[in-house]
Amino acid sequence: MKSSTQSLFVAVAVLANTLVLTSGLHAAEWSIQVAGNAFRTAPGPGGGGLQRDGTISWGDPGTVFSVYFHVDRPAELKLSINARTKAGRSTLATSVGEKRFSTVIEGTKLADRKIGQVRVAKAGYVRVDFKGLKRTADVYAAIGSLRVSSDTAGLVVDYVKTNKGSMFYWGRRGPSVHLRYEVPRGRKLRYAYTEITVPSGQDPIGSFFMANGFGEGYFGFQVNGPKERRVLFSVWSPFKTNNPRDIPKDQRITALASGPKVHVGKFGNEGSGGQSYLVYPWKAGKCYRFLTEVKPDGRGNTVYTSWFGDKAADEWRLIASFRRPKTNTDLRGFHSFLESFSPVHGYIGRRALYGNVWVRDVEGQWHECTRARFSVDPTGGGRHRLDFAGGARDGRFYLRNCGFFNETGRPGATFMRTSTANGQPKIKFVEAAGQR
Repeated sequence: MKSSTQSLFVAVAVLANTLVLTSGLHAAEWSIQVAGNAFRTAPGPGGGGLQRDGTISWGDPGTVFSVYFHVDRPAELKLSINARTKAGRSTLATSVGEKRFSTVIEGTKLADRKIGQVRVAKAGYVRVDFKGLKRTADVYAAIGSLRVSSDTAGLVVDYVKTNKGSMFYWGRRGPSVHLRYEVPRGRKLRYAYTEITVPSGQDPIGSFFMANGFGEGYFGFQVNGPKERRVLFSVWSPFKTNNPRDIPKDQRITALASGPKVHVGKFGNEGSGGQSYLVYPWKAGKCYRFLTEVKPDGRGNTVYTSWFGDKAADEWRLIASFRRPKTNTDLRGFHSFLESFSPVHGYIGRRALYGNVWVRDVEGQWHECTRARFSVDPTGGGRHRLDFAGGARDGRFYLRNCGFFNETGRPGATFMRTSTANGQPKIKFVEAAGQR
């Protein structure tokens, strides 16, 4: 009897320990730093509120900060914030979908403050909004992180987890997406031609819709501010540096020509070289066309020339012509991309349609590009952000990024658009760089 009792006791103890361990495996917690995952979403995008110590802090009752994270399945989530007050006592309102919570914060040291529990019904992005209700000091609170915990088995939570490589900055900008066009093999290519239409409402500040990318530069248009838009054409120097002043004289990009009102200068920070831009009021909903010529000069250099125009108006404008030294190449690496270059606008979605894409070889033959390979930068590739996509529809490729939408593209996928052979460009080519 004694032996049987002891055996039963041991069996119960083992079972209890197994249950505890199993339960512990299911429980998980994530600390989502606001420095890389929060945006001011009301009264509109802006940089105010994000502090140098990585917290968000504000005193305007109309301000809303939003934190985003992604879950891979339906889940029960418990939320809290690591926060403090500057002085006195504050009350914050937290919203997750239709659920509302009120949290009192006291104390000048960062500490965890409970918010409440929410049920997420499906996989995708979760948005958590913070708004001030009451305060006795000049700011409502300083928030360092949103804490998420869950007993949902196997739950995966994605967000910008680290600032390694300045990822908080890049993560707030959002993922950049690219199309690498399939071109005919064994042909020397001279021209790249692309048409872009940006759908209405898909053109927030900080957007760069790049049309003609090549091995040594890029050409497209941007939204630089509420009242300024640009057509941008840049060519990198063969000398690798982020400071254009470091480039030796014999490796500098030389401007050979430029169109009316086009600014020509230098650029740095992401490589260095020659840059040109035209302030131009392009509009969403309209189709614009881009043409780039890549031509060796026979003396060990290559000349790059780009033109831009409103397709409906049958317009062509010379942007610029640059000579790149120590370079002897035809058109190579033809691609397009879409990026956000403004961290404060990185929560707003953008989309572009890339249609009627062609290349022209050195013998004057046009070749239609109907296949493209999709890729994403390390922000998306490292799962810091999952709001990126691309595809082909109605005879055009498309790229989409930012906005925390619940679709994630597959890097390496190949897209095929239907042919637009009747749209072959009809351009009067001349030898000298100038208007087309």
